[in-house]
Amino acid sequence: MNIPAELKYTKEHEWIRIDGDIATVGITDFAQSELGDIVYVEVETVDETLDQDEVFGTVEAVKTVSDLFLPLSGEIIAFNEALEDEPEKVNTDPYGDGWMIKIKISDTSQVDGLMSDADYKAEIGA
Repeated sequence: MNIPAELKYTKEHEWIRIDGDIATVGITDFAQSELGDIVYVEVETVDETLDQDEVFGTVEAVKTVSDLFLPLSGEIIAFNEALEDEPEKVNTDPYGDGWMIKIKISDTSQVDGLMSDADYKAEIGA
């Protein structure tokens, strides 16, 4: 199981890469393997400002649809449009080409509440 040390994580199985006040968000390798083959990613919240833990979109796999929760409050400034044609990138490269959104963080103190790689490994029993 791939759990990069430089990222932050949530109990909802999202990863966060922080670069200044911009955060890139996707779902973890564990999440994509639990969901199975991903067939659709829907994000209709670009240019909206949402609070931490609000639903920003959904990911649809063959057997289920799951909500995606915003790990940090802020404005959603980008959606990975490559996922419209190739949602399977979430399965094949969850930490790279399979990223989902970018957020302009409005409260950087929330970063302290995210999990480290060690915390996330403990959460999923890895």
